[in-house]
Amino acid sequence: MEYLKSAADASLEIPQDVTESVREIVDTVRADGDAGVRELTRRFDDVEREELRVSEEEIEAAAEELTEAERRTIDNTIRNVREFHEEQFAHLEGFEEEVEDGVRLGTRLVPVERAGVYVPGGRKPLVAAPAMTIVPAVIAGVDTVVACAPPQADGSVQPAQLYAMDRAGADEVYVAGGAQAIAAMAYGTGTVPGVDKVTGPGNVFVIEAKRQVYGHVGIDFLAGPTEVLIIADGSADPELVATDLLAQAEHDPRSRAALVSTDRETAAAAMEELGNQLPDLRTEDVAREAWRENGEVVVVEGRDEAAAVANDWAPEHLQVMADEPRALMDGLHNYGSLFLGHHAPVVFGDKAVGTNHTLPTLEVARYSGGVNVSTYLKVLTHQELTAGGADGVAPWAAKVCELEGTHAHQISAEKRIVSEAGRALARELELDPGGGVDLSE
Repeated sequence: MEYLKSAADASLEIPQDVTESVREIVDTVRADGDAGVRELTRRFDDVEREELRVSEEEIEAAAEELTEAERRTIDNTIRNVREFHEEQFAHLEGFEEEVEDGVRLGTRLVPVERAGVYVPGGRKPLVAAPAMTIVPAVIAGVDTVVACAPPQADGSVQPAQLYAMDRAGADEVYVAGGAQAIAAMAYGTGTVPGVDKVTGPGNVFVIEAKRQVYGHVGIDFLAGPTEVLIIADGSADPELVATDLLAQAEHDPRSRAALVSTDRETAAAAMEELGNQLPDLRTEDVAREAWRENGEVVVVEGRDEAAAVANDWAPEHLQVMADEPRALMDGLHNYGSLFLGHHAPVVFGDKAVGTNHTLPTLEVARYSGGVNVSTYLKVLTHQELTAGGADGVAPWAAKVCELEGTHAHQISAEKRIVSEAGRALARELELDPGGGVDLSE
């Protein structure tokens, strides 16, 4: 393995000053509700807004502010995201089976009642973001989907984002940004309703706020700056490789972009091409800093080593730019979303094709996938037993309770032993009766 360019490791560790600031924000929202959100909005956004909830008139005005082409573009993304997640939902199902005589077990998929989604502002308002978090919640059957987005200078929500939130299916939209928005949805404010689960990307303050409210509400996951890792063999076009690396680098100075190549010439050519393309980007300053500080280029011996590096990296976006991309697929298991082939850049998944772009970063893909329909579903178990079924299970359960010393539990189980066969099994297990059954022959 040869590093043509290396970068320092990144982590999800949050600076102490951010943690303390967010704790103050969360406490303010919990204590002061709507007034707290208004005060924090004045402090951080320099915006005065009395009504936190976005009105129908504002939603209509946002739609009118967009051109027909802009509305069609947003509608196309929402339609594709909806179709993909509807198909995803169709392949999720519970079950119920009689596992032995008189014992029926099963699971049900039940949506959370209220979901809160955060739609970030930041350097570039992400127009596709509402589709990625709101649509799956709607398809899952969530009763109420609440959305929060930061204000523009005039106190309104960015029109394209507001239009997208409405079209994606948000029931209520509120003007609140950053950590105060997360706290508002988690605890409720009087106007903003409290929810059961909070999802959506954001800056370090949003991430820390989600961490602090977790437990009171559920969250999707904690995620840092965006990242891409591209696996390229000798068939990859260095120009396209460079373009796709820069597409992620332009998000944020902390964005991470890595190239893992089985061909040294391709890797070197891609690095040269990247340098040539940078000056032509309108986002050059951000992309250049991100590549300088966080870019990485590795040359490996072959596919197996490339897969090992990718799995160790566990990237948010994983592109395989090779003539036979599926040859690597079985060996890849740590990623947020996988993009196969020369013609499947991350931008398609992020903006238009229909898969979700709210994805885990910074190795979170080792244990979590991206937002999807199941993000908003609870897998609930149930059991139903007849008297005969209980009689067969009871001796085993009672013996476990005896081992644990949970006496009342043991009695609860023993009182279901009603047959001679059940009592015989209890004797075989050398059960010391807890007071719920007579084991004498």
